[in-house]
Amino acid sequence: METIYTISNLAEEFDVSTRTIRYYEELGLIHPKRTDGGQRMYTRKDRARLRLILRGKRFGFSLEEISEMILLFDDDRTGERQLEVTIEYGLRKIKEVEEKIQDMLSLKQEMEGLVEDFQRRLSNIKGEKGK
Repeated sequence: METIYTISNLAEEFDVSTRTIRYYEELGLIHPKRTDGGQRMYTRKDRARLRLILRGKRFGFSLEEISEMILLFDDDRTGERQLEVTIEYGLRKIKEVEEKIQDMLSLKQEMEGLVEDFQRRLSNIKGEKGK
């Protein structure tokens, strides 16, 4: 028998809201089955997809990019095209991260220069008061 998860199970496991999971369903990223009473029942495949979606979000990928990467696997079960696209997006994301790091390092240097200047000014003010 296949393992089945409720929306509450997955929300708790991945620390997301049930609304977030329903949103991913609305986007067609996951496809839960329904009981006769309408309750969503998620399979291991849905759980794995949810894990990929959340990992992709953590890495800064857009839902559109995540959707493309996930849906590519459905079209090509070898995973070759999915891996090619994922690598392409990954390299692009790494470049963006490197640019942000450089921007932050520049900002840090600028702030350090300002603090040094302010410390000099304060020291001069205090020195003049002591005369």
